[in-house]
Amino acid sequence: MELMKKKKDNLIDRLTRLCVELVQRFLPDPFIFCLFLTFLMFIASVFIADLSLDQALTNWNGGFWSLLTFSMQMALILVFGHSLACSPPISRLLIYLASLIKSPGQGILVVSFISLFASWVNWGFGLVIGAIFAKEVAKRVRGIDYRLLIASAYSGFLIWHGGLSGSVPLSLATSGNLSQVTKGALSGVISVSQTLFSPLNLSIVFALFVTIPILNYFMHPKEGIISIDSSLLEEDFTIDTNHKESLTFAGKLEQSSLIAWMAFFLGGLTLFFLLLQKDFKLNLNTINFIFLFLAIVLHGNIKSFLNATKKATAGASGILIQFPFYGGIMGLMSAVGSEGYSVAALMSQFFVDISNETTFPLFTFLSAGLVNFFVPSGGGQWAVQAPIMLPAANELGISLSKTALAIAWGDAWTNMIQPFWALPALAIAGLSAKDIMGYCLMTLMVSGFLISSFLLFF
Repeated sequence: MELMKKKKDNLIDRLTRLCVELVQRFLPDPFIFCLFLTFLMFIASVFIADLSLDQALTNWNGGFWSLLTFSMQMALILVFGHSLACSPPISRLLIYLASLIKSPGQGILVVSFISLFASWVNWGFGLVIGAIFAKEVAKRVRGIDYRLLIASAYSGFLIWHGGLSGSVPLSLATSGNLSQVTKGALSGVISVSQTLFSPLNLSIVFALFVTIPILNYFMHPKEGIISIDSSLLEEDFTIDTNHKESLTFAGKLEQSSLIAWMAFFLGGLTLFFLLLQKDFKLNLNTINFIFLFLAIVLHGNIKSFLNATKKATAGASGILIQFPFYGGIMGLMSAVGSEGYSVAALMSQFFVDISNETTFPLFTFLSAGLVNFFVPSGGGQWAVQAPIMLPAANELGISLSKTALAIAWGDAWTNMIQPFWALPALAIAGLSAKDIMGYCLMTLMVSGFLISSFLLFF
């Protein structure tokens, strides 16, 4: 038994080292990866979807700025989340929780589980909280591989589309233009009891909650560990108040706790009224709103809060630069050519054509994983795949809720090797995509096998 365990561990070690080496050697900076996808989609839109060069350029330009709102939301969730984590009370809480971890293995397991749970509750929350806590663990636990620790924090994001903020299940449960989006395949809503809280989805979620932390645990290298000097992770946002009496009137306002509490009261009152009016939704705007006013009051004064945001803002550059290009890719992906098809539609139709009643959920999942490289947005992906996949599911007699879940999980699955969503975590950690994507590639393979099995046999 001991010998079998050793062989299994050695196999995981070898596969992990191979994945890490491949990624280190061949994965460029995420911005170059983004440009490569842009060039590839230009070629595909012209030669496969039969767009003219003029149409391709027009659609690329039209989509280029389509993610401006989303880009700002993502940048702010990074800045506000980071600032909140650096406030004295939250810092003390993170330090206490990290102090309970006594070994590298424990650190990997706890960070993985916290990230999974946070992403299940809300994907935006999960993107930042895991990486922030992982940094604190890296300060306290010796001998832990920093790359794997941040990869573990990001791996929890795999679960988001099966969680409470999953955009596809929530779209199905919301009355609107469902019939138009699905080309008549669906005229009424599908409740979350048939998607998020269905036995199929809950089984996948439970399996990933068990499997991902254990996989991350066994991927920890036994030699060649790359740790980080804890002093490089220290962030000091304290303010010298020894000479507060000599400050100007403006300086005293900047360091006044009263101003911070007034701002917090205004934000809290707004949320209270939203709850009373039953208009409260835990979306990105709400999370940013909560993070902002909590960060202000927990820092104690405006000066400390602003100092924190200045340091956090530097990490948002990748988001601000790359998201417009992904908007352009989405514009090309969904552009309809002279034959009446878009690249996304042709991709999806290919998988429909090779499917039967048994394999359709699996091929829907795989097609969604492929489309996600070019349309890394749950809502955007639903818009381009639902009109193809749901009518096909009707013709084959496949459950529409199962088909929708296959699209949702495919979208979430390839996020593990799509640097787009890793940018906030990488900015917080101070790493590059190639530092963590080798480990994420292992997560992709294991989770892909697991999710495929459920979709085929459940």
